[in-house]
Amino acid sequence: MVLTLYKMDASPPVRAVYMVIEALSIPNVKYVDVDLLAEDHLKEEFLKLNPQHTIPMLTDDKFVIWDSHAIATYLLNKYGKGSSYYPEDPEKRALIEMRLHFDSGILYPALRENDEPIFFWGETTFKPEGLAKIKSAYDFTEKFLSDSPWIAGDDVTVADMSCVATIGSLDALLPINEKEYPKITSWLKRCSELDFYQRGNNVKGLLEFKALLKQYLSRGKE
Repeated sequence: MVLTLYKMDASPPVRAVYMVIEALSIPNVKYVDVDLLAEDHLKEEFLKLNPQHTIPMLTDDKFVIWDSHAIATYLLNKYGKGSSYYPEDPEKRALIEMRLHFDSGILYPALRENDEPIFFWGETTFKPEGLAKIKSAYDFTEKFLSDSPWIAGDDVTVADMSCVATIGSLDALLPINEKEYPKITSWLKRCSELDFYQRGNNVKGLLEFKALLKQYLSRGKE
């Protein structure tokens, strides 16, 4: 059986899954490019697999799953039994799940509200109300990091992988002020030193996301 990941490198949710794959050293994953900007996700063959037309999407033989958080935990349950990235202790896992929901319910919606109009609607500036949601997300994250070095406790987990993929992208929209958010700044530095981050996030996509954002924002200066 071959794992197949449908992806676009610039996508933060895709990069979160990349980091899980790298952290677990999962071999022989097949990658299929899906260019959202070219509307590949709206083609009939993709919609047959995923009517929500989102990436990342994973196929494992005949099993099909989408949503980065669902994919990440599926991979950890299948290939990372006993891993500290997703411990079986109920309290530790509940905290991780809470942070994953924070990513899906607060962080990523703040990103999407701001970058979707740029990439898909022809906008070339951010709206103040959208940027305010990013700042609110930063405020929450700073509080979460006030008592522990990682986003869900004393150990790095899948929650860090998901949240750092999104927050690193938010930073390109609204740069994180080191004096205002020292905990986030230190956490981002710790994440950037991890091997799975360097191979799964920075090399595969964060730089591409920043370049695309700069390109699309620059249309307003032409």
